[in-house]
Amino acid sequence: MSRQLRCTASALLLGGLLAFFSQPANAQGADIFKGADLALGEKMIAEHKCVACHVSKVGGDGSAMYKPKGKINSAGLLRGMVEMCNTTMNLGMFPEEVSAVAAVLNRDHYKFK
Repeated sequence: MSRQLRCTASALLLGGLLAFFSQPANAQGADIFKGADLALGEKMIAEHKCVACHVSKVGGDGSAMYKPKGKINSAGLLRGMVEMCNTTMNLGMFPEEVSAVAAVLNRDHYKFK
């Protein structure tokens, strides 16, 4: 496994664990997005040019980045993936901004209940 792939996998795992353990024990599924500011999430996605980055990585309209088979299968892992992008791309988003972006992605692509 390449060093970059190991680092990405480690960041994803760490982000998912952080997202999972930072939530109250009774938080289930997409409840972690409850109260998220969707307008803020949309603003962050545009401001950080997330779509352009995804297009550069997977081509097309970038939507192939979403729902990679077997990778993102829970709301916590989705939030963790956004945190991983935040960290690896050095975006400087605050936790509430990461949650807002993840909530928009959940609304538009993942639809975790």
